[in-house]
Amino acid sequence: MLNVFYLSTCSTCKRILSEVELPAEHKLVDVKSNPISAEDLAKMYALEGTYEALFNKRAQLYKQRDLKSKNLSEEDYKNLLLEHYTFLKRPVFLFQDQIFVGNAKKNLQELKSYLDD
Repeated sequence: MLNVFYLSTCSTCKRILSEVELPAEHKLVDVKSNPISAEDLAKMYALEGTYEALFNKRAQLYKQRDLKSKNLSEEDYKNLLLEHYTFLKRPVFLFQDQIFVGNAKKNLQELKSYLDD
């Protein structure tokens, strides 16, 4: 089973979803209308290894709150991710044993390769 965490109003997420061939068993989760759960975040953390890797440092709230000047801990990142959808780096493709986070070109190539296998 594949869960895709994305933002339905995000043109980059829409473009990426149109470029990949998702398996029949997948679930699209719009993080704005269905906030990320602690359970899903724990699964992401287990595969990614850090909350910071899941965190979107380009988010408007990140800039508005001047979080760049703060020394954020892993617990801070976790709490912020659970607090507001905009802090999640998107899209996130979460498989049982694999995760692909964000829209970096290399990451998308790895995702496509994974899906083709």
